[in-house]
Amino acid sequence: MPIPSRPELTEHLVRTRIAGNVATPRDNNLSHYRKLANGDRHYWLGLELGDRWTDEQDVLAVMAERCGVVDDPQHRTGQDTIDPELTVDALERMASRLRKAAEAGERVLFATGHPGGLLDVHRQTADGLRAAGCEIVRIPEGLYADEGMVVQFADVSMLERGATLWHTHSPEPMRAILDALESEGRLPDLVVADHGWAGCAGQRGLDAMGYADCNDPALFLGEAEGTLQVTIPLDDHVTSPRHYDPMTAYLLNEAGLLPE
Repeated sequence: MPIPSRPELTEHLVRTRIAGNVATPRDNNLSHYRKLANGDRHYWLGLELGDRWTDEQDVLAVMAERCGVVDDPQHRTGQDTIDPELTVDALERMASRLRKAAEAGERVLFATGHPGGLLDVHRQTADGLRAAGCEIVRIPEGLYADEGMVVQFADVSMLERGATLWHTHSPEPMRAILDALESEGRLPDLVVADHGWAGCAGQRGLDAMGYADCNDPALFLGEAEGTLQVTIPLDDHVTSPRHYDPMTAYLLNEAGLLPE
């Protein structure tokens, strides 16, 4: 696939609604910000936020700054947005950390709670790092969480229930993985994930980066506090997973992970 320039990528993100006017409605975003602020741990995505984010308006301010949602608290229904420039900025920050991992030959773990959208983004990134000399961490077999099995497919860890790869925000599958890896003395140097998988890894003190939608504020708060190294704002499940390919190509090129 041709590698897009930055302007070409931002145009693509808007056209495919990965960013720009995204499908997630404003009232859904505000509802999630409110629930996080009210202490609903489902929306903390594995992070321990304590009493630092009990004001919904503080959460909204971070989301406007780091994700690009509308910053007007009176805008309560209708359309909301993700700033494509912020998406590309975050991709470039992620690329810098991936380049560091490649140069050091680090152990890297990939995981997703959004296999319908982001599986191949993670898989392509894992391929690039392996080719550069990194070890892509293999998880132990026989791990269970949230009434499902934690599996690894195409180098990416996911939750399986009833022969179906499961969409989950829960941190429990990642907690099961990290507990098992720690007992074996082989924790990763870097985790690239999303949802509670990324939040859990960051909370454990590991270098962690993640993708997050505009209705998932916790990872952006984690980045603001330094618990996560990078959070990339995007719609994490657009109509076709192939729409993420130009974004992935840009990321890997910026990281120096594409073949010459």
